Amino acid sequence: MEWYWMLTISFLFLLVLMGVGLPVFVAFLIANITGVLLTLGEKGFGMFSNSMYETLTSESFVTIPLFVLMGEILFRSGAVDVLSTALDKWIGKVNGRMYYLVIGLSTFFGALSGAAAAVAAMLGRSILPKMQKLGYDTNLTNFTILGGASLAPIIPPSLLVIVIGSLVRDTSIAGLLVAGIIPGFLISLILFLYIYFRVSRDPNLSPDNNAGVENYSTKEKLGEVLKASPFFIVVFSVMGLILLGVATPSEAAATGVVGAVITASIYKSFHLKMLWESLQSSVKISLMIVIIVASSKLFGQLLSFMGATSGLIDFVSTLELSDWMMFFILMLIPFVLCMFIDQFAFILLAIPLYAPIVSAYNFEPIWFWTIFLINLTVGSLTPPFGYTLFALKGSANSVLISDIYKSAWPVVALFLASIVLFYFFPQVITYLPSVL
Repeated sequence: MEWYWMLTISFLFLLVLMGVGLPVFVAFLIANITGVLLTLGEKGFGMFSNSMYETLTSESFVTIPLFVLMGEILFRSGAVDVLSTALDKWIGKVNGRMYYLVIGLSTFFGALSGAAAAVAAMLGRSILPKMQKLGYDTNLTNFTILGGASLAPIIPPSLLVIVIGSLVRDTSIAGLLVAGIIPGFLISLILFLYIYFRVSRDPNLSPDNNAGVENYSTKEKLGEVLKASPFFIVVFSVMGLILLGVATPSEAAATGVVGAVITASIYKSFHLKMLWESLQSSVKISLMIVIIVASSKLFGQLLSFMGATSGLIDFVSTLELSDWMMFFILMLIPFVLCMFIDQFAFILLAIPLYAPIVSAYNFEPIWFWTIFLINLTVGSLTPPFGYTLFALKGSANSVLISDIYKSAWPVVALFLASIVLFYFFPQVITYLPSVL
């Protein structure tokens, strides 16, 4: 059988399994077991066990359960509520203040969660009803939640970055983590400017919501910063140590957990029950991830064994496409497919095929995979099937899905504009990794 038929059948089989509603890790397991039996027979299961062992013993994998545990402890520590209060007081009496608050909170929540759908659902449950009650514009409110939530996979520490770094060889995970800092905050600034432009042109988008807002003194604002300062112990123990070159991502993940425990203790919310609940949740999530990552590695090995990977590389090399055309094609695929399937699932499907092409075209790895990650985020909020949209809809029944669609397009446009910016100015992404 020709390589392209093998490749097509493999991917269609996986997509069908996911399409019938099976969890990603179950779909990968079934596809891999079927592939092993058809191509290698029973002896091929040794390859599966080796893939599982390699994943479990990989130093980079240790970062995943540790980052998950860190986020779980912080969410239960009360740090989120303290941050929200501090940001609220610092914003003060500004037209459209709740819009800015949402973007600011999303930036911090993204650093804790790393999942756009999770942040969208959380903001949809907590902030959106309050903004509706105050009379904020529905479409611009949805815009701020979708835009802010989409920062989560980009701003470190991000689980998707760890997974990409674990699957792509010869690419520094520390470099990938740090690479998201400037793009993440730059996109956040672009969202701020868009909101400022919209509110300035149409004051009706922002109700008279400053009636009950106090003018806080500088001393009071600094007091709120002091209250929120324990959170920055976590930030320093993770990204600070990586930037200083003191710790690897695995070591920084461990110090991040210690920082989260210290933060929870300072807020007097650390107790054995909270720790036990955090550990339980972390184990469930991490076990699912290890099965998926191991299955993805085996899937890539099976594609190589069947000759699909080498066939694809040979085919691409005969196309003689320019660098920018190949870059465009590689970005167009996730933009379209992530409307239909989960970001995590697409990463595991795409990396075994993308990695050799990226190497063949000599794309700078950290630059390419960072833009790839941003593009995945865009795909997941593009109508009509972006799952971040449904996460917001699921948490806010009072909002029409048609209104969410309308709100999503400006976010998509701004993120695509940022991708174009990062393509022509790669230093925005590569500067921080280069000084590590």
